[in-house]
Amino acid sequence: MSTSRSGYITVGDLNVDVVYKDIKNLHIGVYPPLGRVRVAAPAHLDDDAIRLAVVQRFPWIKRQRRQFQEAARQSEREMVTGESHYVWGRRLRLKVVERPGRPHVEVDGGRVVMYVPPGTDTADRTRVLQRWQREQLRHEIAALIDKWEPRIGRKVAGWSIRRMKTKWGSCNRETAQLWFNLELAKKHPRCVEYLVVHEMVHLLERGHGERFTTLMDEFLPDWRQRRDELNDAPLAEERWAA
Repeated sequence: MSTSRSGYITVGDLNVDVVYKDIKNLHIGVYPPLGRVRVAAPAHLDDDAIRLAVVQRFPWIKRQRRQFQEAARQSEREMVTGESHYVWGRRLRLKVVERPGRPHVEVDGGRVVMYVPPGTDTADRTRVLQRWQREQLRHEIAALIDKWEPRIGRKVAGWSIRRMKTKWGSCNRETAQLWFNLELAKKHPRCVEYLVVHEMVHLLERGHGERFTTLMDEFLPDWRQRRDELNDAPLAEERWAA
C-alpha cells in the first residue's frame, strides 16, 4: 500500500514544498503564478539530500521563476472598460466612469466600477484601484488576526500590506511583525485566511518542518487545499472585449 507525507524545507530564501512518496526518483517542479517550488521525493530521502538536489537545480529554478515574473509584468492592466479584474476570487468586468468628484471604486453585481475625474491616466487609475484593494484587504486581515490570535495563542505586534513579487507573505518571529502581499485582495477569502494562519503559526515555529505541519493540521485541517487554491488561482488578468 503506497503512502505519502508532506512538509516544507527552506533552501536559502526559497521555501520548498516537499511531498514524500513511494517513488524511485526525485522530481522538482516550479509552478505559477509566483514560482512555487515543489519537490516529489522518495520516502527514504532526508532533508539534507533534498536541499542538495534543490541547490544543484538552482539555475534552472531561477530561470523558471523569472519567466513567471516576466509574464506577470507583461499582463499589466490598461485600466479601461472591458478588462477583467479579480476581486476576492471572482472575475469581474471593469467599468470606468469619468465624472467630477472623488475617485472611488465599488462592486456592482458582476462589475467593478471605478469612478475617476475626466482625463485620469492609467497610472492614476491603477493607484485608485490599488488603494481600494488595500482597504478591502486591510479590513479582511484585521478581522482574521482578531479571530486567530486567541486560537493560536500569540499576539501580532504589527502588520502591513506590501506589493511583493515572489511571496504571499512573511513573518519576523522576533518582532512578531507580519507582511502580506497586496495581490491577496484578488484571492478567495479562504485563501487569505490560510495565509494569515500560515504566517501566524510562524510565531510559534520558525521553519516549515514537522512541527509546523502538525500545528497547521491542528489549526486549519484543510490548509493544503487552501494553499493549492491560492497558488493555482490565476494571477494574470485577461482583457475582455468592451
